[in-house]
Amino acid sequence: MGAPTTFIVPCLVSHCSFQIHINRHRKQIASETNRWLVKQRNMPSDALRRLHGLNCGRLTAMCYPTASAPHLRVCNDFLTYLFFLDNLSDDMNDLSIAATADTVLSTLRNPHTYRASHVGKMTKDFYRRMVLTASAGTQQRFIKSFGLFFQSIQQQAQDRASGAIPNLDSYISLRRDTSGCKPSFALIEYANNLNLPDTVMEHSVIVSLGEAANDLVTWSNDIFSYRVEHAKGDTHNMITVVMNELGLELQPAVDIVGRKCKESIDHFVDYRLKIPSWSPSIDEQVQIYVEGLANWIVGSLHWSFVTERYFGKRGAEVKANHVVEL
Repeated sequence: MGAPTTFIVPCLVSHCSFQIHINRHRKQIASETNRWLVKQRNMPSDALRRLHGLNCGRLTAMCYPTASAPHLRVCNDFLTYLFFLDNLSDDMNDLSIAATADTVLSTLRNPHTYRASHVGKMTKDFYRRMVLTASAGTQQRFIKSFGLFFQSIQQQAQDRASGAIPNLDSYISLRRDTSGCKPSFALIEYANNLNLPDTVMEHSVIVSLGEAANDLVTWSNDIFSYRVEHAKGDTHNMITVVMNELGLELQPAVDIVGRKCKESIDHFVDYRLKIPSWSPSIDEQVQIYVEGLANWIVGSLHWSFVTERYFGKRGAEVKANHVVEL
């Protein structure tokens, strides 16, 4: 029996009952970010080409639907920049990633004084705008989680170089950081002008809600991106990890990851019912933050069939019939 040439994508959209909201500033901000990218000096033409068809503006508009135009612009610049870093890191070893991390994190910690290189200049540009209104807690969470992102993609690069495939538990922990979801979730606070204390953000229920949202976004992404990553021989994918750990063929592994995605949505719904009360002011902000996590869940699912990053021009077709050709 030969290697499979297709697989069936589980219908995750139908399992998610959250309503989609789209920011009214989407088109304006998408155009502004595109102009911002083109203006970056020394931006490799290949890097710009790989961002073609990304349609990041749609993702940003669905994940931060109530943000003002200036706030949405920062969010869209950051997410586009995050995809740029993700593409860049695919061709880097762990030492190159460490050097990039040092530049980016030094820029974030000293946005007005650090003399940055190309990537650092992009970092400085969006972050200087972010700190104008972001609370101190939001800034700290953003920088800390971005540091974890770089640590995790360093580990990913080491695994890639050695051909190692992590076990499932290790992969789940690592994937929550390689996804870039944590700094993106900090932008929910920024986009909505929230000022939540650490005691609230570190509460077990709030942490669990964030993990459930992160897991859905990242595990579903592993399903949607498997076609591209399989073609490149990339093993940093939950489907590959499950196949390796359980000795499964492709479709049974996809089905397991799909079930875990649906369970993560169910966990999010359950934890949402367990949110404690702090005070009227804090409770209102918590509800806005958790709604932002829900926006990320539903927005990322629908965007995955709009972007050309995973299925090229066939996203709508895959969304309708669920068949992916390898």
